[in-house]
Amino acid sequence: MVKKSRGFRSRTRKKLKQKNYREGITKFLQEFEVGDKVIILQEPSSHKGMPHPRFKARVGEIVGQRGKSYIVEIRNGNKVKKIISRPEHLRLVE
Repeated sequence: MVKKSRGFRSRTRKKLKQKNYREGITKFLQEFEVGDKVIILQEPSSHKGMPHPRFKARVGEIVGQRGKSYIVEIRNGNKVKKIISRPEHLRLVE
C-alpha cells in the first residue's frame, strides 16, 4: 500500500477557510515595530511565510525582522518559540 500524504496544509479545509473576501491588499503591506504584540492568523490566499496551523490565534511579540518576514516570539507552555511569518499572517493587538 501507499502511505497517505501528511503535507503542511493537510486537513485544513475548515481551519484555513477565508471569511472576509473584501479586505484588500493592505494586510500585505502592513509594518510592525520590535516589541509590538501581534495575533497569528493565517491568510489562506498566501502560502509563503505561513506559520503552522497549530499556532493559529496565538499572541506573540515581534522580536526582529528577517527580510520581508517578522520573527514572532510566543510561549508554548514553559518553552519560548520563535516563528518566522510574513505580515499578512499577523494582526496587531489593540
